[in-house]
Amino acid sequence: MNALWYYAIGFVIIWVLAILFKDQLKIDINGPVLMRRTLRMRDLIDSIAQKSPKFWRIFMNIGIPVSVFFMGLMIYFIILSLNTFLEAPAATPILPGVDYPGNPLLIPLGYGLIGLATVIIVHEFAHGILARVEKIKIKSIGVLLLAILPGAFVEPDEEGVKKASRLAKLRIYAAGSIFNLSFAGIALLIVFLVSSFGIAPAFHSDGTEITSVVPNSPANGLLKEGMIIYSINGKTTNNITEYAKALNNTKIGDELIFQTDQGVVKVKTGVNPNNSTRSYIGVRSTDHQVINQDVSAKYGNSLPWVLFYLKDLFYWIFLLNFAVGTFNLLPMKPLDGGHIFEEILSYKLSKKTVKPIVNGFSLVLISFLVVSLVYGIGRGILLSF
Repeated sequence: MNALWYYAIGFVIIWVLAILFKDQLKIDINGPVLMRRTLRMRDLIDSIAQKSPKFWRIFMNIGIPVSVFFMGLMIYFIILSLNTFLEAPAATPILPGVDYPGNPLLIPLGYGLIGLATVIIVHEFAHGILARVEKIKIKSIGVLLLAILPGAFVEPDEEGVKKASRLAKLRIYAAGSIFNLSFAGIALLIVFLVSSFGIAPAFHSDGTEITSVVPNSPANGLLKEGMIIYSINGKTTNNITEYAKALNNTKIGDELIFQTDQGVVKVKTGVNPNNSTRSYIGVRSTDHQVINQDVSAKYGNSLPWVLFYLKDLFYWIFLLNFAVGTFNLLPMKPLDGGHIFEEILSYKLSKKTVKPIVNGFSLVLISFLVVSLVYGIGRGILLSF
């Protein structure tokens, strides 16, 4: 079943249960928003905050300029993306398990959902921890659903935030993204350690394995997920590097002959959805790994594969935390980057001057992102037919 159906069924069930058992489940329904508040976890957040408030303040004092750096970097990349907007939209939806032509990457459903869960938990706990470090009360903690967009929140006392110093506010606003980026760094380190000291000595590659085939692509119906490619037009593809070289310099309309573990397959290249001047077949691939004989003799043929599950899990945790953490630093409200931007401007400018600047930035960026998302999704759907 297409992953979109799972999402659709899941969201329908959630909304039906929320409406039917609103009081029993203690759910607030405000237009398109479902919210469930709780007082649980407040003690845990408070405990973490009070164990070393000095450390958290120093950590976030470093985090503030890091946030500003990534804020500028995100703006820079958006400006660069204007040149290729119609071919490769700057913003694409993060929907684990959903694939379509032009989609830059396919996030596995299971790993993606776990990764997004870590994003939300780490982000919101961070805001709560820094709020308590600054002696600001937490009114509630909860989960929400904005139509079909899931999320979580830590709700600090608004009056307490208003009375806090500018530096304290900046620490609180920057905390979510800095914790996401830090968590991403830890996950990336784990990926490196598992790959370098676990997978590399235990496995070797003997071909290129197809991990997914894009719907309605030239390869769809010809090449299949799980196939192992040994050569393309006579050029060996023992690993992903050789595979990339074999496809390099191919042109639109070229016929490629794939030697696979399931026989010979011929595919005619098409037009790349993200670059009309480049060829495209529509498959994602990785090294086909084989357990070394000495490792197999010692640990068997099943246990060593756990290393790949660990590597893949932490890779997606890294990527999603990094992507969401940096995106959240865009200088637009209601994102944290918009609040940081507002506080920085308020240091030298009056509120009357700051408000229209922040609102203007927010309007421009939101409009750009909405158009990019709608165009990207719409184009992907059209290319699927």
